[in-house]
Amino acid sequence: MTAVYRLTLTCLFSVILSGCGAIFAEKDSFQEPIGAAEEDSEATQPVAVSAPPIAQPKAPPTELTLLDRVRSGLMFSELDHTRVDQYENWYAKHPEYIDRVFERGQRYLYYIVQRLEEEGLPLEIALLPVVESAFDPFAYSHATAAGMWQFMSGTAGDYGLKENWWYDGRRDVVASTNAAISYLKRMHTLFDGDWLLALAAYNTGQGRLLRAIKANKKAGKSTDFWSLKLPRETQAYVPQLLALSHVVANPEQFKITLPEIPNAPYFVAIDIGSQLDLAQAAELAGITMEELYLLNPGFNRWATDPAGPHSLLIPSAHAERFSSALATVDPAQRISWERYKIRSGDSLIRIANNHNTNVEALKSANQLRSSRIRAGDTLLIPTASAGADYYELSVNQRRLGSQKRSKGNSNGEKINYTVRKGDSFWRIANNHQVSVSSLARWNGMSPRDTIKPGQKLVVWSKNIKEQTGDKDAVTRKLSYKVRNGDSLARIASRFNVSIKDITRWNKVSSKKYIHPGQQLTLFIDVTKAR
Repeated sequence: MTAVYRLTLTCLFSVILSGCGAIFAEKDSFQEPIGAAEEDSEATQPVAVSAPPIAQPKAPPTELTLLDRVRSGLMFSELDHTRVDQYENWYAKHPEYIDRVFERGQRYLYYIVQRLEEEGLPLEIALLPVVESAFDPFAYSHATAAGMWQFMSGTAGDYGLKENWWYDGRRDVVASTNAAISYLKRMHTLFDGDWLLALAAYNTGQGRLLRAIKANKKAGKSTDFWSLKLPRETQAYVPQLLALSHVVANPEQFKITLPEIPNAPYFVAIDIGSQLDLAQAAELAGITMEELYLLNPGFNRWATDPAGPHSLLIPSAHAERFSSALATVDPAQRISWERYKIRSGDSLIRIANNHNTNVEALKSANQLRSSRIRAGDTLLIPTASAGADYYELSVNQRRLGSQKRSKGNSNGEKINYTVRKGDSFWRIANNHQVSVSSLARWNGMSPRDTIKPGQKLVVWSKNIKEQTGDKDAVTRKLSYKVRNGDSLARIASRFNVSIKDITRWNKVSSKKYIHPGQQLTLFIDVTKAR
């Protein structure tokens, strides 16, 4: 992210060729196309390094497109450097990437531009989410930076972004944009009005940048951005933004046709006053769940945060319908409730885990001052009105999507692993002979994330003996020749495995027939095979 750790140049550019989705899927498949990061930062001199002052851009005519409006507010797009050229060339060769990121970003760009103009900031900053996250509001880096502005938790807290089980303000479109603006303004002031240094600090952190400046001063060298010894990703970060601003300023020069994004608000923020099931919200607004989540990516689960924020972004064309429909809903009916009779051995955390909620929500709904409960008592449990898979972009479903899309090496076997007490990413990765970073990526997580007993992980294991998660399992690879009368169901029953496992191991469809003489690969726990 921003003011903290950033992904490598390879990771940054991998978003370009893959589609929209989890940031791991976008940032790990693309090979580094250009060697900008390998340049010696002292080998070349900048064409221009002075930072323009903050000035209020002139308001463009309303008939212009939104990117015309951005173009009219560019304040340092004239700055250039030889490091910028290769990124300009890359953008020019990949117009489909430009189309894709702006199509994804059109939901958010009007609000960002509006806020930047209100603050009198350069509209180059409106393009920063392209460099940070390819305008993916669900982007999540291996350093645990999240959202289209890529805030780390520590920095997020400094700028008022709330994080809990229900909600992550780092992904909230409005909150994170305002936090990013505040952060950049602070860096601009700290570095004496030099926007290139402010942007570099947003990427690498003010402390590291100050140390680099101090080192150059001590060595009698220039302290402009181009002369500083900075991490490779930061050396590439500012040139990428400048190159993109050049493309937007003069698309004809690069033979690129920019998309025509309407210069009008895409969404309206509506105060809903209390917690609301997101499935119900989508129905009231007449929009899809995907559209609702893309506008409200800060909500982790199936409902808004009971403690707020109580603001929901709704497409402008649907805002009036939503407001009118919501007014007819009894506040008590905004969330579905289940009455649960407490059993012996129950705990609030166990009940919460089994009902896709959290302890604080249970305590709040039942006015409990502590976590102590008694068998025989009844709890009110907030429950989703639809099945888990209906909330397709909730944090759990996104993680499942990452697991389904994961791909391992040709010598690895995909298994489902249940986290045990005492496990860590390192321990699981070591037991399965894979890297920690790969294990985290397969599960849509960061190596710094915590895991807990009972959690389900996907592992592309190189040690198949660990497949069942059972310490006493004895797993063997078996080549099985299909016989007359065999079916997938019969083979699965005989060897105590699932049909799904057989089809996955052999890349065959359960809908197609197998035939006598066909060879199947099976991984059998010989202690359980019949």
